[in-house]
Amino acid sequence: MSKISRKRRQFKIRRKGKRKKKLRKLKEKYLASKSKKEKEEIIEKMKKASPRSPIEEILGIKREKRNKERKTKDGPL
Repeated sequence: MSKISRKRRQFKIRRKGKRKKKLRKLKEKYLASKSKKEKEEIIEKMKKASPRSPIEEILGIKREKRNKERKTKDGPL
């Protein structure tokens, strides 16, 4: 296996920093926004900037709890 070059590593670090800065800025906008439409647009921008990050956790939105119990004919396992 080859190691990542120093230049490539620095590029990744800078890109990660920019992503964090952008998410922080969008979070502030989200918290300041009033309408539901604005909030949805900001969430879409956050997903576009960082598709793998947990947006709900970043914003502090509570998601509905999923029922983890598997139900069978006899009842839960």
